Amino acid sequence: MLLRDPFTKALHDARRSLLGWTVAIVAVGAMYASFWPTMQTPEMTKALEAYPEGLLEAFNYSDLTSAAGYLGSAVYGLLVPLLVAVFAIAAGARAVAGDEEAGTLDLVLAHPVGRTRLVLLRFAAVAVGIVVVTVLLGLAMVALSGPARFDGITVGGFAAMTLHLALFGLAFAALAFAVGAATGRRAAALGTGAAVAVLAYLANSVLPRVEGLTWARELSPFHWYLGGSPLVDGVQPVGALLLAGATVALGAVGAVTFARRDVAV
Repeated sequence: MLLRDPFTKALHDARRSLLGWTVAIVAVGAMYASFWPTMQTPEMTKALEAYPEGLLEAFNYSDLTSAAGYLGSAVYGLLVPLLVAVFAIAAGARAVAGDEEAGTLDLVLAHPVGRTRLVLLRFAAVAVGIVVVTVLLGLAMVALSGPARFDGITVGGFAAMTLHLALFGLAFAALAFAVGAATGRRAAALGTGAAVAVLAYLANSVLPRVEGLTWARELSPFHWYLGGSPLVDGVQPVGALLLAGATVALGAVGAVTFARRDVAV
């Protein structure tokens, strides 16, 4: 009965991948977060002062003098969002295009389930996976906050950061899902998602340093995710709504285009 439902079957099929990504992302986040006490030594401060300011800003290392600044830069500013984006893009691309390229999607559609319902349930399973990964990461950060002395960051701050990270992952998953559902090609979904992620990172960290291109930051999902310091100031409504809106719009595009096109067999 469990495997007859597209939602639970998608979760069951992705269980090993989800476990692996969860362990990897939580481990990387916890490892970098645990380095915070070592960043407060005079030697580390002097070493960081030797780095060019532009290089530090390009890697989102704009403030390493406080726990919130360090976590916002080293944990939530670079490696973790990139890993979440890769996980989300891979899961979104696999949701429809994976089975279609494998030639098994027509067998699934032979069951009494509509196309739109099928793809939406599969995207819902992807969304659950992203929420699981980000929530467990947030809980790991809360557990480390005492031993690692994350002064000035409340549980509410971690909750806000977790919400922003989940919405960020959902937006990239929806992008890959939409391309995969519209084309039936996993490579196109992966390539589009990766290209947009790289361009979004450059638009947030590198292009604003070029005169006349500061506006590019406002178009970047990285800015919607990081802008306004959610760790300290809580949920940022504009960024959160932009990420949620992009997810809903791309999910709708994927569902509509998949319902109207021929499926490869």
